[in-house]
Amino acid sequence: MTENEKKSAAAPLLPLAALSGALAGLAALAVAEAVAGGTRPQAGPVVAVGGAAIDRTPAPVKDWAIRHFGTDDKLFLQLGILAVLALFALALGIVALRFRRTGAAGVLLFGVVGALAATGRPDSTGITDALPSVAGAVVGAAVLYVLIGRLRPRGPADQDAVAPPGVGWDRRGFVIAAGAAAVGSAGAGLLGRSLSGADGRDAVASRRNLVLPPPGSRARTVPKGAGLRIPGVSPFVTANGDFYRVDTALVVPKVDATTWRLRIHGQGVRRPVTLTFDDLLRRELVERDITLTCVSNEVGGPYVGNARWIGVQLADLLAELGVEPPSEGGPADQLVARSVDGMTIGSPVEDVMDGRDALLALGMNGEPLPFAHGFPVRMVVPGLYGFVSACKWIKDIELTTFDAYDPYWVKRGWARRAPIKTESRIDTPKPFARPKTGTVMVAGVAWAQHRGIDKVEVRVDDGPWQEARLAAEDTRDTWRQWSFPWRATKGGHTLTVRATDRTGAVQTDRRTRTIPDGASGWHSVVVTVD
Repeated sequence: MTENEKKSAAAPLLPLAALSGALAGLAALAVAEAVAGGTRPQAGPVVAVGGAAIDRTPAPVKDWAIRHFGTDDKLFLQLGILAVLALFALALGIVALRFRRTGAAGVLLFGVVGALAATGRPDSTGITDALPSVAGAVVGAAVLYVLIGRLRPRGPADQDAVAPPGVGWDRRGFVIAAGAAAVGSAGAGLLGRSLSGADGRDAVASRRNLVLPPPGSRARTVPKGAGLRIPGVSPFVTANGDFYRVDTALVVPKVDATTWRLRIHGQGVRRPVTLTFDDLLRRELVERDITLTCVSNEVGGPYVGNARWIGVQLADLLAELGVEPPSEGGPADQLVARSVDGMTIGSPVEDVMDGRDALLALGMNGEPLPFAHGFPVRMVVPGLYGFVSACKWIKDIELTTFDAYDPYWVKRGWARRAPIKTESRIDTPKPFARPKTGTVMVAGVAWAQHRGIDKVEVRVDDGPWQEARLAAEDTRDTWRQWSFPWRATKGGHTLTVRATDRTGAVQTDRRTRTIPDGASGWHSVVVTVD
């Protein structure tokens, strides 16, 4: 058969060849996820490749993703990976129609990429993390080889032969093989889901059975008037389900509190120690209201929330182990916290031990930490952006120096030190709202954790700054609500807000990006008064 004849013969079978590639890809993913469910869910190819993609994505691109997709950025990443894999599988099926072995080899290449990604992750447990991708690739290559074989002429034809249109290929065999592949893939997928769920059952049980003891030091009662009853303003306390989540974990770690361990070691630690969860429960627990802010929060953005945390004073624990801050002669100026998912976060030792309520938090808003927010233990440090303080699923604390070690985000261009900037936000009216003439309540929140908010001002268009009414303050570590009754007149208007913290520093109007140490600038909304 000439080359042109081969191409002509193959054309009517291209859809079936593409279907063969899709089924092979589905089988590969399903088997890989099943094996990952039985070994380690984080070693699955989609999670491993997605994690590798996150690690290698430039900081501005990550910032763009968070800005446009919010907390759904991981979902969009995974969907993007699956879309690329689907296109890759379709193309391999078409290639395999002409070059059967080449198509199967392409599926094996998929396995190599997944295996390298899994074993190269910071949280990799070793070569066994390659098993899911390798097993999936072998099964996927076999499925493609068999299916394409049913599209070729029966008999002793050469490997590059293609059945003429409507003649010679095994219709019944193809349907049976394709159906078997589809059913087998569905079964493997269900098995993987079941095994992955089983992997976290002990962790779920440990959280369900946990009853946090009453704190020895309770948070002060939130003053009356701290939460304004103005529609559209963020609640003073952010519910756990509404609290922002920004991290790099494609699969939320589920850690069993009964087997969890925390190692504390490094420079200046005279007595290295490994603590259990029960060890922390036996210490005095404190309860504090603290507002957290993500460095990826744009001016006026949503990645800020206030919660009541229960935990152990980190400074007291470090002091018991012999740690001293640099101002008192301690050799370590950086505390590096490591998470079970491989994340590393560096915090200034001086800030952690300067008297602020830096916590190893166990509870959030009256219950054990949710898994998405770090169960069983996370760090909370008032006044520092999360990327330099809020390590979730923590397992290790090392005392070292900024010169000796660069944590995850520092390696990617973010700042080593990042105190939260004084910021304010208009919650109501919303941008492009159309309020009626008369008194319109302009309101929102302002924050300057560990310094406190002293004043909030509002400006209408290019008019003078006018002082807003501040709600009662809980603590200097929490945000503060504010309101301003505006006598609205017809037409388009720009409302702008700025805050002044307790040090006397006025929120700057200079607009900066979130990179490297947090966004700055005044928040404005444009409205049209009818």
